[in-house]
Amino acid sequence: MAVSHEPEIGEWYLSTSGESFEVVAYDAEEGAVEIQYFDGAIEELDIESWMEVAAEPIEPPEDVSGSLDMMREDFGLDDGTPAYFAGNPLDDLDL
Repeated sequence: MAVSHEPEIGEWYLSTSGESFEVVAYDAEEGAVEIQYFDGAIEELDIESWMEVAAEPIEPPEDVSGSLDMMREDFGLDDGTPAYFAGNPLDDLDL
């Protein structure tokens, strides 16, 4: 049974296959939905494929480092603190 939620840019969804992803682009005129999986992989779906995915809206993941291909140590964390409390790792670069 396909559930048809309109794709919303910036929202996270869970597919029936258990994969979480964010909608990063949606062109209603062209019927194209671009999604980015937690690991950073990007895929473009036509609107028919979007309906078949039957994605359900979910809360964004707490650890947003997945698509950045960074380890917790890259954020200066090793004590279980959520990554979003670490600040911007680029602030530590000497330019």
